[in-house]
Amino acid sequence: MIENTINATLTGDTLANALNFAAYLRENEMPVDENSSEVTYRGKVVCHMYVDGSAQYPGPWTIWTDGDYSSEPDDFPIDDHTKQVAWANVNICGNCGGSCSPGKSATIFGREFDSVCNAVMAFNNPDAQALECAKKMIEMKRRGAES
Repeated sequence: MIENTINATLTGDTLANALNFAAYLRENEMPVDENSSEVTYRGKVVCHMYVDGSAQYPGPWTIWTDGDYSSEPDDFPIDDHTKQVAWANVNICGNCGGSCSPGKSATIFGREFDSVCNAVMAFNNPDAQALECAKKMIEMKRRGAES
């Protein structure tokens, strides 16, 4: 269980936020594969979550989301505050050698970004506000998995 890793690895507000997120995943039937960091819904990956407690990125814990965030779905409006948080967490490619190097241009909720990683957003050590944004991004992806 991811909660065991979280409890053994994180402390303070980081621990509380990570446990909150783990509860959200469990309540919404999105298991975490601790070997691959994949979080799935109905067999489709909705995000990745990594927990190691390290002071170096991607530690102590990070949630990566991907998807088409070029605009908000008509039936799932995204408020301006959430857009601001999303933009602050855009994952700029670090040329790690992955398939996205050196990144791509992307439109995220109407704003253009250059050098964006395949994992469009990286919520590193997210606070409660960033977690709410991550949950909305995951919910957008989850809705796609339902269809």
